[in-house]
Amino acid sequence: METLSTNRAFGGTQGVYRHASGATGTDMTFSVYVPPHAPGARLPVVWYLSGLTCTHANVTEKGEFRRACAELGLIFVAPDTSPRGDGVPDDAEGAYDFGLGAGFYVDATQAPFDRHYRMWHYVTQELPALVGAHFPADMARQSIMGHSMGGHGALTIGLTFPDRFRAVSAFAPIVAPGQVPWGEKALGGYLGADRVAWRAHDAVALIEDGARVSSLLVDQGESDPFLAEQLRPELLQAACAAAGIPLTLRLQPGYDHSYYFISTVMADHLRWHAERLDA
Repeated sequence: METLSTNRAFGGTQGVYRHASGATGTDMTFSVYVPPHAPGARLPVVWYLSGLTCTHANVTEKGEFRRACAELGLIFVAPDTSPRGDGVPDDAEGAYDFGLGAGFYVDATQAPFDRHYRMWHYVTQELPALVGAHFPADMARQSIMGHSMGGHGALTIGLTFPDRFRAVSAFAPIVAPGQVPWGEKALGGYLGADRVAWRAHDAVALIEDGARVSSLLVDQGESDPFLAEQLRPELLQAACAAAGIPLTLRLQPGYDHSYYFISTVMADHLRWHAERLDA
């Protein structure tokens, strides 16, 4: 693991790191904020999954999470959203919603993407092992959150591994990718035409198929331009109600899809996570 940068922030350390990934077959860059802590202490970990077109840098630079993480004693990890580098295939037409920056947190099964686009394995297995080995992380206390495509990833990973992640939340997530254009394009391109295979990567479908978590927190801007067509939080609300999953869905008047919105509610989410992580 190579250290690309470290900076002091709120008494802790914000670092950016790179390593050779066996999952993706590429170098992968990620960021980790470690708050101030006593020598030998092991701290709970919050995973943050970013949205379309983003890298680790978007939330690292704009998320305004460090003050809250320092106060609450939380390690904050932000992976990239896709493999990158020479030979990594992209959308044939250069669209932003598929290919580079749009890995959708799945392990692709369709050529040519199946060689490198293994973001599910990377985020759920490889990177956690690396974080547990190199940082003062208590891997028995993990939670996960994400934005947009990353909200989709956080919800599906949290629902798949409810015993690993004590808290799951999202900002403007894609809750039912099998029912919206972004998701249909991505899941079809990475996983193929069989929609049954998509259900393991669709939060609403997972809940319909029996997946459960103790509770969910979702914030959604009411002025989000993607709200009606791509995000559709009402589908998650209906699925949670039918399954008996306590969902706190907060519709925020005047807020859009940007990091101005995310940074506004970030501390609320981190406090919610800290309560469930016993931080």
